[in-house]
Parts: sequence; C-alpha cells; structure tokens
Amino acid sequence: MMVRISKQTGLQPEDLGYPGDSYQNLPDMNRIKADHPLKKSMSEEYILGIWDGHDSGAAIVRSNEILYALNEERLSRRKLEIGFPKLAIAAMLDRLKLTPESISQVAVSTSDFAKTLTRFFPSMKEEYYKIRRRKKRPGLLTPIKKRVKYTLTEWPPTGISRNLTRRLVRKELDKCGLKNYELHIVDHHLCHATGAAYCSGFEKAAVITLDGIGDAISGSVSRFEDGQLERLSTISGKESLGIFFEHVTNLMNMRELEDEGKVMALSTYAYPLPDDQNPMLDWFQVDGLTLHARYGSQRTYQQLKELLWQFPSEQFAYMAQRTLEVKVVELVRNAVRQLKTECVALAGGIFANIQVNRLIRLLPEVKGCFVFPHMGDGGLALGAALSLNAVRNGVTSYPFKQIYFGLDFTDEEMEAAIREFGFPYTREADIVKTVGELADSGSIGLWLQGRMEFGPRALGARSIIAHPGREKIKDDLNLRLKRRVWYQPFCPSMLQSTAERIFYDFHGQSDPFMTNAYLVKEEFRDQVRGVIAIDGTCRPQIVSEDTPTSPKFKELLKEMESRTGLGVILNTSFNLHGEPLVCSPSDALRTLRETKADYLVLGDFLVRLPV
Repeated sequence: MMVRISKQTGLQPEDLGYPGDSYQNLPDMNRIKADHPLKKSMSEEYILGIWDGHDSGAAIVRSNEILYALNEERLSRRKLEIGFPKLAIAAMLDRLKLTPESISQVAVSTSDFAKTLTRFFPSMKEEYYKIRRRKKRPGLLTPIKKRVKYTLTEWPPTGISRNLTRRLVRKELDKCGLKNYELHIVDHHLCHATGAAYCSGFEKAAVITLDGIGDAISGSVSRFEDGQLERLSTISGKESLGIFFEHVTNLMNMRELEDEGKVMALSTYAYPLPDDQNPMLDWFQVDGLTLHARYGSQRTYQQLKELLWQFPSEQFAYMAQRTLEVKVVELVRNAVRQLKTECVALAGGIFANIQVNRLIRLLPEVKGCFVFPHMGDGGLALGAALSLNAVRNGVTSYPFKQIYFGLDFTDEEMEAAIREFGFPYTREADIVKTVGELADSGSIGLWLQGRMEFGPRALGARSIIAHPGREKIKDDLNLRLKRRVWYQPFCPSMLQSTAERIFYDFHGQSDPFMTNAYLVKEEFRDQVRGVIAIDGTCRPQIVSEDTPTSPKFKELLKEMESRTGLGVILNTSFNLHGEPLVCSPSDALRTLRETKADYLVLGDFLVRLPV
C-alpha cells in the first residue's frame, strides 16, 4: 500500500492512510491567492487532533503553527491516562479563548478492532490499565485475557470498525460541546510518521516508525521529499520488536509500556555476550525495508520465559537490548541506502530507547537524525492533527525549535496558590542567581517556569534540578523524591558549548529534546557523576544560543557554568515516582509538601516548607 500526502495531492479526507481508500486531487493552496475565500477559510481553521488510548491527549494546530499539545494525564493526574482527553480539550479551548463550536475539523488516530472494542467497552481498557500499573491484582483469567488482547490487536481496521469508531468518538466529542465538525480517522503509523517528517526540518529523509502495534502493524518505512510523504513498506504486528520488548519488560516484573527504559538501563550492568551466543538475535530477520519474526507473539513470550530461567536478569536485559539495537540499526541502514538520503526521522515507542538512537546517530551513512520528542503513543494526537492539516492545507513543515506546547500560569495564579497552601515565600529580584547558589551548595530544588513541555522529558519547564557532580545528591534524589531503581541514571541539561567539550561523540549533532545518548570523556566524568550511566553515557538536553527554553532556564545553565566551569545541571522530571509531571502551581506545591524538597521555584517566587 502506498500512502502519499503532499502539498498538491492528498488522501480522501474521510480516512487517512488506510488500504482501499480513494485518492483525490485537492486544491493547490500555493497557487490560490491569499485573499481567496477557500484559502482564507482553510488557513484560519483550527484542527483538533485526539488520541484516546494509552497516554491519551489532544492537540490544536492552525496554519503551520502548533498552538497546543497536551496529554490528559497532566490534568487527570493518572500517569499514562487511557480515558478520552476531555480535560485536555477543555483546557486548550479555554487558553485559546475558543468555544467548542470554533473547531470544525477533528482527526482521531487508530481504528483497529481491538481499539474499537475498548471504545465500545471502556471497562476493558480500564481493567488492563489497573492491572498493568499494579493498581489491581490479576485474576485467574488475566493470562487468558492477555493472550486474547495480543491476538485482537493483530486484526486490522475494517469498514465496520471505522464506522463504529466514528460513532463512539462523536459521542465523546458531543459531550465536549463540539458541533458541526468533520471527523477524520488517521492511520496509527501515519500519525507517527507525519510527526517525525513534518517536524524534522529535513527536506529529504527516510521516515521510520516502530512501536508495539497500532492498526495491526508495528512499523513502517516512508520517503519524505519535497513535502511529500510516501509509505514504502510496513511491518506486520506479528513481527513486532515493540511487543518483544514489552514481553521482556513484563517478564522482569516491570510494567510494560512504561518501564522499558529500566530494561535498557539494567542492560548496561551485564557482562557483554557475543552476538553469536545471543539466541534472541535469530528470532528476527531484517529483509530490506521490512522485518520477519520467527515466532508469533505468544510463542515469543514463552521462549523469553525459558531464557529468563537460564540467565541473570541483567544478562537477559542485555540480550534483549542488543537484539533491538542490531535489528533496528540494520533496518535504518537499509532505508538510508535504498532511499539515497543522509537523514532519518524516527517515531514510535521503540525510539524512546536512547542507546538505539545513539547507534543510529553515529552511523557513517547518517548525517541528520531527528527523533520526534513524544515518540510513543502520547504523540499520536499531534500526529493526527498534522496529517489532516497536510491534506487540507498542504502544510508539511513546522517551526520546531521548542516544544513548550502545554499550559502556563500567571504570577497572580502562582502567588494565589502559594498563599492557599500557606507556605513561606519570597519574590526574588534575581531568581537565577539565587537558584545557582542553592544548587552549588548541594540543595535539591523543584522548578516550574512558563508553558509545560510536550512529551515525557523535563526540559526546564517542569524540572527537578540539582548539582550534576555529586553522588550523594543522586542518592538523595532516589531515596527522598523519585524513589526509582538504583541503576536508572538521571539526566542533565547543558549548554551546547559544554556538550562540544565533554562528549566524545558530539560531532555537531545537537539534541534539544533529550532523545539521544552521548558518551562523556573520562576527564569530565567526575564533574558530572550524578547524570551519567555506568557506561559513561548520558541523555542530555543540549541548549544552544538560539534554542528557545522555558523562561530563565538558559540563564541558569550559564550561571552554573560561571560557578562550576561547566554549563550543566541535573534535570529530571518534576514528579513523584508513578505520577505524571506536575502541571499547575498547586501540583508543584503539593509535591513540595510530600517530598520535602529544599525549595520550589514558581516563576520569580522562591517557596520553602514551614520550619
């Protein structure tokens, strides 16, 4: 199946990216005069993208501007929320001062049988959510239900499932007050691909998506050139590397769809096993631009279970991580060579794996590597909106130097929240200098500034910050605040000038979104001991002079540079373990009270707990 979305030609708007759908020529928006009613109406329309599955969310775009992108968990306060994003939709409309009737175009992702079934029976996904997140004990039938779930996800969308999806999604949108809107369904991996392609800044790239499964496939390879996205191949859900890694995570008594990063971190503690002694590598074969698996999902699970019995946990994690690295890199290398490009744009949950991303970035064939910052399913809502905007308005490129697409709060709202909690506070004349002194002295602080980040990474808007070079601080963070496993490292934010000095493998490849790993030179490791893994790598947010950041965060990095000689600070997500990132000042103050952190910064306000 070939999917094309370009400035001149788009898909039938009703459904985007599904086999059998018709194509039509849309108006060439570049050739219509600016005052033409059609171009004016389309360029000014608000497009709402929604995703109502794992890590649900919503996004609003207009013309070539991403106005808001917000995940429901930040408002519902349930990590990786699965419910319909009604709170996110209401919050975005409120901030934009729009009525629900202002939205005339809506795009929703995914209409396979399994997803449609959970829309019809929400209790099914609620039960799975509670069991997966250890909120409910599994019952006797849970293993059977799990096998059925994986089987059903391999069933592709049909006309019946799409029609039922329209009916069920319209029912929810009507509750949100929307009226007289057109509803479009967008293929799961097309959402991933458009996010990666249109936000990459590349004129030509190989676009690769890899995840567990969505709309019955687990990956795709596309060509992006001159604004046109052309799908060249798909990977069946039965051949899924993502489900393979989910099984590994689950068998290690971790939460699938959430703790895969722990598997990656634990793998660095294993004694490396030669590839010819790793049986998992034989389970997958890359064939050009696609992938074949020896076993189906259920058989893979059983094979993994037998291997785990034979090997220590860290060795088991290493074998799985190495399998992911070898197979994904081989697929990427094939795509780059066949498409004759030096750039890759990546999306899908597998590309949350920063060690895989690092190997791709360092391939000699690759000169540009962009990972969509909300690479997992939480980014589908924005991808859906971008897909529809390409069809209707021919927009296939977005300014994407920053991703602060969430909510922000005024000084008045912040001060009112502080007073409601009754905590002592001061308004600092130079909050950056004050925080620099506190961080340099060894204090651990909570930091809320400006609009919230889009995606899972803290990028200086909702962050916990500390000195990057002290082992005790890292231990205190784990024990007092984050309560994470001991082997999972924290991350840094740093100035690009510092990155150029301390990384072996910077090579001019900057990453402002914390999606890649870099190797720290030995002579600098003591100075950043709190933010590197045992193998010497870290996952940095790299801030250049022209990188937009949240208010005052770049200045804070410069303040740290003046104090320590390196423009680096420990920066981890502002949340308790198992909770979403904080959104509001009230969330932040509640976290201060529960963690007893040394201080909290809200804008220019410095807040402490009562003595």
